[in-house]
Order: sequence, then structure tokens, then C-alpha cells
Amino acid sequence: MARFDRYMLSQLLVLFGFFSLILVSVYWVNRALSLFDDLISDGQSAFVFLEFTLLTLPYVILVVLPISGFVAALYVTNRLASESELVVLQTSGASAFRIARPVLYFGLVVAVLVAVLGHILVPAARTELAGRSEEVSRDVTARFLKEGRFMHPSDDVALYIQNITERGELEELFLEDSRVPEAVTTYTAKRALIVRSDGGPRLVMFDGLAQTFQPEVGRLSTVAFTDFTYDIAGLVSGGGSKRRDVRELPTAVLLNPTEADLSGTRGDRATFRYEAHDRFAKSLLSIAVPLIGFSTLLVGGFSRFGVWRQVIAAVVLVIFTQIIANTSEDIARDDIGLFWLAYMAPLFGFLVAVTLMWFSGRVRHRKAEAQMA
Repeated sequence: MARFDRYMLSQLLVLFGFFSLILVSVYWVNRALSLFDDLISDGQSAFVFLEFTLLTLPYVILVVLPISGFVAALYVTNRLASESELVVLQTSGASAFRIARPVLYFGLVVAVLVAVLGHILVPAARTELAGRSEEVSRDVTARFLKEGRFMHPSDDVALYIQNITERGELEELFLEDSRVPEAVTTYTAKRALIVRSDGGPRLVMFDGLAQTFQPEVGRLSTVAFTDFTYDIAGLVSGGGSKRRDVRELPTAVLLNPTEADLSGTRGDRATFRYEAHDRFAKSLLSIAVPLIGFSTLLVGGFSRFGVWRQVIAAVVLVIFTQIIANTSEDIARDDIGLFWLAYMAPLFGFLVAVTLMWFSGRVRHRKAEAQMA
């Protein structure tokens, strides 16, 4: 039996790696295509695109690993059943719980990987991605400054630049700001610069003219200036400071948040508490899901017609488990005392697996008694 444990575990790990590679590739390529459209259209380089796709990879792996574990458990169990290896073990007196031991070991391996990703790598990658996204959003020249054509950073602002030098200077600039309909202002300048500040980017114009037209009274006011600073932070990033996502924070911070942590994010204490326990629950769910796949196929036993019904039943059970997880999340995020609902999905998964393995043992025992009779 110890040799069988090593044999089945090795089969599970090999197929787990194979399915993970395929699913991660498909998921990642799909995500990369949407990022490519967003970043390249904004004038970003291929290096920025590669950096962003790499930073999304830990989350992609986190999503894929439990699915890969489930598929690997289904495939290996089906192959062992079709080759009568499970039948031999059951005939020798091994119970379903004993045969499930390598699947349990396999689930623990997947759980450790999910824990490392969920508690360490994914929050760190999200933090870095949020910082790089903010930097890119503030890169005005790459985002919407194009020479020789009219641009519209917002519906009420029009911008034209005749030339952009290699040093980043803007020559022969035209800017019309009609965000206030009662006073439409048009700026023209011989040259301008984009200057970064703590409050966001600023457009500094030199040797220009500001013309303000008031339609209601038909008055035009003209002011010549040597230099003038125009705030474009609101046009680039929507203005204001960006709050951190709760999913970017370490688990220790989520369990014991300070007032500064709460004020700097888009979540409350209930959200913090649930997010922390949800990371632990995901690891437990990574153990339960392969056991569901194994136990569902074990109930059916060997059949000349295949195990499609058992496979469909296993998929339905996993989908229902995920529905429980989603429902629990919707409820627990509104009440700090209901954080324990995060563990309802893995608990349900374990109960289903144990029940199915017990039931398979009862069915096999009844068949044996019938044959003896």
C-alpha cells in the first residue's frame, strides 16, 4: 500500500503540473490580450506590457491550481478504475478512506501552493501592479499627448500640440477648457512642459495667451502670460488619492487592521476579516476539491459504458461548492461576526467527499454479500 501511495501521488502530481500549465497558459493569454489592447493603445512599450502580464500571473495561478487539482484527481482515478487497479485494491480489503490517502497528500501539496500564493505572492503582485498602474496613468505624454492632431482628454477639454521634442517639450500648444460653460477658456502657448508634483501632473505653459469667453454676456477677456500652470491631474487619474485594494494587504494586516489601514483602503473591518479567512479557506478548498473528484468516481466503480455520469456529478458538486463560497462571501462581507462563513464551502466539500467514500464502501459491501449469497 505504501508503494501504491507513492505511485498514485506521482501520477497526480505529474498530471497536475500538466493541466496547470495548459490552464494557466490559456487563462494568461486571454488576460494578456486585453492588457495588450489597453497598454499598446495608450502608447506603452512592449516592456511595460510584459511587466503587467507577469504581475497578473500569480493571481492566474491561484485561480487555476484548484481546478487543475480537481481535473488531475478525476483523470487519475478514472485511469486506475479502467485498468482495474482500484478493483484489486478493494478486493484485497482496502477501504475507500485508505485508498484516498494519496489523494489527501496531493491535496495538501496543492493547499501549500495555494497558501503561498494567497498569503504572499498575490498580495505582493497586486501591490506592485497597483503602483505601476498609477505610474502609467500619470504618464501623460504616453497616454494622450500626440503631436499634430486634436486630442480630448475629457469631453470638455480639447488639446492640440504641433510638435513634441526629444526632451519632452511641447511646442505650439492649444488648449480649450469648457468644463465651466459660463466661462470657456482657451490657452495658447509657444511651448509647455509636463511637471510632476505631489498633487499630480501639471502643465506649465510659457509665452502664451489665455482667452475667456462668457456666452451669456458675450464678453471676451484676454490675458497674456509669461508662464502659467494648468492642473491636469483630474484629466489623467480622475483626481484625488487612490485608495489601496484590500486584496493588496498582507494577511497579518487584514487580521489586525489599524485605523490608518482602514482609512487607506476601500474596505471596512468586516471586509478585512473575511478576506483574511478567505485565504485560509481557499487552501482548505484545494484539499476538498480533489477528494470530491476521487470519491465521486469511486462510487460508480468500473463500468463498460464509462464514467461520464460520475464526472458530470463531480463537476456539478464542485460548481455547487463554489456557489456556496460566493453566497457566503456576499453575506460575510457585510457582518464582521460572520467571517466563519468563509469555511462553509470547504466544509461542504469535505462532508460530500466523506459521505461518498462511506457510501461507496457500503455499496461494495452489499455487492460482496449478494455474491456470497
